[in-house]
Amino acid sequence: MGFVFSKSMNENMKIQQEFMLMNARLQLERQLVMQNDMRERQMAMQIAWSREVLKYFGTFFSITTVFLTAGAMKRKKPAFLFPIVPLSFILTYQYDLGYGTLLQRMKDEAEDILETEKNKLQLPKGMITFESLEKARREQSKFFTDK
Repeated sequence: MGFVFSKSMNENMKIQQEFMLMNARLQLERQLVMQNDMRERQMAMQIAWSREVLKYFGTFFSITTVFLTAGAMKRKKPAFLFPIVPLSFILTYQYDLGYGTLLQRMKDEAEDILETEKNKLQLPKGMITFESLEKARREQSKFFTDK
């Protein structure tokens, strides 16, 4: 009689463990999907912000270029045209960020760094562990209780 009861308990426990494992996996998958969705939303906001900056800076660049060109022609001094060069670099960067391939090139470079330069990604004093966190928590707890 005890053997039958024990066998039934073991089966129920095994089913319970499988359910818990499946539930933990489902929860992890949901978290990963949510984190990726949040990352995509943040990237979309960054691209939208870059495009908005491009609109304002493009307008500023256009007006500045017209006035600097007119000033250079009126005063017959080509030195008035020099500020256009650095401003054009900024405009090109903003365009590349908002509409070009800058983000793709950055992603490719980041993947290359992850593959070939792992040593540059190491945290100071190594990876954080539970033990190091617990030690810091205890020290901080002593600090607050000693006062």
